[in-house]
Amino acid sequence: MLLRPLLPAALALAGVVMAAPLRAAPSLQALQDALNSSSPAALEAVLEPGQGLDPAEVGRRRLALREQFPDATWSVQPGAPLKDGRATTQVKVTGSRQDGPYRFRFEAQQQLVLGSGSNRFNSQEVIRESSLLRSGDSDLKVGLLIPDAVLTGQRYDLDVVFDEPLEGAVVAGTIKPVSPGEWLRLQTPDLQLEALGGGGIFKSAQAPYQPGTQTWAVLLVHPKGIVAASKQVRVVADRAALSF
Repeated sequence: MLLRPLLPAALALAGVVMAAPLRAAPSLQALQDALNSSSPAALEAVLEPGQGLDPAEVGRRRLALREQFPDATWSVQPGAPLKDGRATTQVKVTGSRQDGPYRFRFEAQQQLVLGSGSNRFNSQEVIRESSLLRSGDSDLKVGLLIPDAVLTGQRYDLDVVFDEPLEGAVVAGTIKPVSPGEWLRLQTPDLQLEALGGGGIFKSAQAPYQPGTQTWAVLLVHPKGIVAASKQVRVVADRAALSF
């Protein structure tokens, strides 16, 4: 089925892009150049193993994304500082591909913090992460009303809505969590489409009782195109960590 291969591309961004304090070496430009390079050695020059960072996994995920979107391009820019004073980097990757009569456009963003030692990055922390994959000629306006962070054990809302009136269009969709195993293998959870009423998906979920992350996969089918998305939710034990 055409839809099944789409969501792994939305998940492939995780671990491929990183953030860094502005004082870190190498520079953000060097990181951007390495991510956009076709040489595997380019990443080895700027990355070394450390907390939250596996250079081999970074290379594998970059290759997986390039296989889905050969024109994938990374942009690495300074981001807004966190409340605790840490500097962040905003990373964006875009790409497209033609699959028979269908044209797909991919966009993903992360806000991250990266540490460095000597002349290579050696740790990373993902603060925010989301991705969006579209088909069709028009950009269907879709809102992912999913929180960036929740407390351990908290119930929270997952709303995915079409921002414009459906005007009688019949739409279908689903949202499901991505398991840690599926995330590591870039696999799509089993997504069963259901007819949608009210212009979107409206669901509640419960956060785990241990800090960590949850990743959600979304699939929407509209007469004007397909939208696949992913969104990471941080699960924290301290209420102060809900706002960054």
